[in-house]
Amino acid sequence: MKRFITCALPALVFFCLALSSESQQPEPPYRLLKKIPVGGEGGWDYLTLDPEARRLYITRSSHVMVVDIDKGTVVGDIPNTPGVHGVALAPKLKRGFTSNGGDSTVSIFDLDTLKETERVKVGKGPDAIIYDPASNRVFTFNGGSKDATAVAADTGKVVGTVPLGGKPEFAVADEKGMVFVNIEDKAEVAGFDSKQLTVKSNWSLVEGKTPTGLTMDLAKRRLFSTCRNEKMVVLDADSGKVLATLPIGKGTDACVFDAGPGLALSSNSDGTLTVVQEQAGGKFHVLANVPSQKGAKTMALDPKTHNVFLAAVEYTEAAAGKKAAAVPNSFSILVMGK
Repeated sequence: MKRFITCALPALVFFCLALSSESQQPEPPYRLLKKIPVGGEGGWDYLTLDPEARRLYITRSSHVMVVDIDKGTVVGDIPNTPGVHGVALAPKLKRGFTSNGGDSTVSIFDLDTLKETERVKVGKGPDAIIYDPASNRVFTFNGGSKDATAVAADTGKVVGTVPLGGKPEFAVADEKGMVFVNIEDKAEVAGFDSKQLTVKSNWSLVEGKTPTGLTMDLAKRRLFSTCRNEKMVVLDADSGKVLATLPIGKGTDACVFDAGPGLALSSNSDGTLTVVQEQAGGKFHVLANVPSQKGAKTMALDPKTHNVFLAAVEYTEAAAGKKAAAVPNSFSILVMGK
């Protein structure tokens, strides 16, 4: 009997420790809270969220769908936006702006009625678009002409062009007069003065290749650039120094920074959401790779609830030697949070 107790006790202790360890596992930083069925055919690109109006703008190739994120319903549509990529918002002016890659224009619309009020010609092939409050200008980033067009947000007039010397992808404003943009074909981040319209810096991403998503920690002045070679590069926004290079999922397209918990997120088409956190001493680490949905590579953040919104469709099972096809009318918005 003594011998039996000697053998069984370590096993019992191990079992209890295993249970204790399992119960102490930290909760994932995000999980799927719900899906908002949106439907409709065609592709999609950037998502833009208006946290005050509680609206999500979804670019759908030839039009923009507008979703009430609290009710989970489609509340409007902005038509006639050929090849639309992104939406920028100037809430104080009650104006929105779309980048129409198909005809190299910007549609200006009323935020209350969603009706187009004006259309402006910009550089060739506008892709990303942002509003910069410091200059009160909207900037389109034009892949065809490799430059940025500055549009006065209040008048809708083109006020200048910034040559970028490479193909721009997403951009972010520091709200103090600088705009930073990924240069996709040069693997660098360019910075320009949003009032003078002059390039001030071109910083190499070193290990990062084909940068797409870009976001910023405004308080600590960190830039987070997500790259197609499965890297997130963290830069100091004043010196351009590379502070960290971290692994992310495959097929990134968007990156957001949530100032509340201090997290940078990369949405990846392989069906993961990479979550990066800054630790004490200025070190960065990957907190988690949270499962999302295949193809969910564009994203928007709600700074009020800290939820993130991703767009995706369902796919059929691929037959041997064939590519999986999208299930008709399965387009939806994934809401992920705590």
